[in-house]
Amino acid sequence: MERGFKDVTMKDIAEACKISRGGLYLYYPGTKELLLDVLRMESADSDDTFKAALEGGMAPSRILQLFLREQKKELMHPEQTLNLALYEYAFAGTEDDRAVIKKRHQQAIQIIEHLIKTGNETGEFDCENPHDAATDIVLVIEGMKISSQTMGISERKVDREIRYLMNGLLPVEER
Repeated sequence: MERGFKDVTMKDIAEACKISRGGLYLYYPGTKELLLDVLRMESADSDDTFKAALEGGMAPSRILQLFLREQKKELMHPEQTLNLALYEYAFAGTEDDRAVIKKRHQQAIQIIEHLIKTGNETGEFDCENPHDAATDIVLVIEGMKISSQTMGISERKVDREIRYLMNGLLPVEER
């Protein structure tokens, strides 16, 4: 988080984790593998959280609001995320490296699309094309993440975008 992907070393990570470099190398041959494992764990945690929330009876609109609230936290504090490292990894990497980003992007779209479809079934949402709406949500969030890293973004702008995204899903009479 502090140095991004291109400037961090295994030594830096070992020191931050207070473990030996040898111990770190037992598990990871380099920073790339470490980053990919962190991303896999993060993705699995997100999937489990969404699944548990839906199975627990939480309303799809509430789950989406919680997701967007978490995204807002990241946007307001980009220095506390791995986004810079992730973008550096993708921009400097190969097509295979970028495929990792594409997969995360597609997984996010699938989860949000499922929430929208479920919300349509319960009457919370009225969305003609859940896939396109989910894609738009992911693209807007990613655009704001890049903006937060490069030039900053105000809380007011983030709130406005989130309201706009949510309003587009609501039945006409609730907009």
